Amino acid sequence: MTRWIRPGSLLLLAVLLGGCVNATTDQQVFNTPEAGIGEASVVILGRRHASDYETEPDFISCVGQHISRRDDAIEIIDEITFMNALYPWFEPRTAPLRPQDIERLLSEPPVAARLAELKTEYMIWIDGRTERTDSAGSMSCGVGPGGAGCFGFGTWSSESIYEATIWDFKRRAEVGRISTSASGQSYMPAVVVPIPIIAPVQGTACDSIGDQLLQFLSAQY
Repeated sequence: MTRWIRPGSLLLLAVLLGGCVNATTDQQVFNTPEAGIGEASVVILGRRHASDYETEPDFISCVGQHISRRDDAIEIIDEITFMNALYPWFEPRTAPLRPQDIERLLSEPPVAARLAELKTEYMIWIDGRTERTDSAGSMSCGVGPGGAGCFGFGTWSSESIYEATIWDFKRRAEVGRISTSASGQSYMPAVVVPIPIIAPVQGTACDSIGDQLLQFLSAQY
């Protein structure tokens, strides 16, 4: 005997299962500003020196927007604007990789002058990415006299792992490190029309790392 699953039941099941994300955050801060960063500006950059991946630009933008929404007194310099202003010192092949490189970087008069003009005191490197880790299920679609439609159920897992390293140009040193990881399960039920129910894994990682950076940068937290 074949038992059919009602479309509403399939959708309800996916809604109940979807959207669940687990996240963890670890913070190591060495020198937190006691009254925020004042009039200094901050730039957030994504690591792209590896040949097999790059930190997603939309994630970098998400973290910056998260900080600005919570504390609009913090000036976040756009990543592309900063890289164009400091060209070619922050291109993937020439960007500083270690805190020891700060001294070398600031010894370049054009770099020191441009950073002073932009009032950039803190630079935050973010390294990592979001990946699909597993998938299961099946779906079939076809076209008939009554029109086109799909039937099936798919699921996949995603994982976000990111690390933010805070550099202080005044101290010429690394002053903090924040890491976050998030994982979740997404679903795609289909009864005529596929309905993706996406677990906000990358968004959760963005909020987690953004909140921790706010504690460092803002006088309000």
